[in-house]
Amino acid sequence: MIGKEERDVIVKYRLQRAHETIVEAKGNIEMQYWYAAANRLYYACYYAVLGLLIKNGYSSRTHNGAFGLFGLYFVKTGKISAEQNRLFRNLYDLRQSGDYDEMFEADEESVKPLLEPAEKFIETIENLINKN
Repeated sequence: MIGKEERDVIVKYRLQRAHETIVEAKGNIEMQYWYAAANRLYYACYYAVLGLLIKNGYSSRTHNGAFGLFGLYFVKTGKISAEQNRLFRNLYDLRQSGDYDEMFEADEESVKPLLEPAEKFIETIENLINKN
């Protein structure tokens, strides 16, 4: 079990990575690299979620584990809206399709509108972290 100081350092690092990764997503959107942008949008949100989980004493080594803990402790309790949870899941699905599906097309219409909601998602997570 990690101590509070170490946990706080990890949480800060995860939030920093979330913010850096959103910047990467914006750059990929500007260059119209839709697959890379989708990947970066998902990971920006994922890093924020990992920070929230760690802040609250939870950890997961897998994406599915993180989804499960996030859903149980933050969505089901109403701290995160079902809509934001759907966004997180949709970003994951988009990233998975871009990385693994043979006949998947990412484009401006499917990726660019997700930037602002992803930024709001990270802001919501950061606000939850700072409440504690």
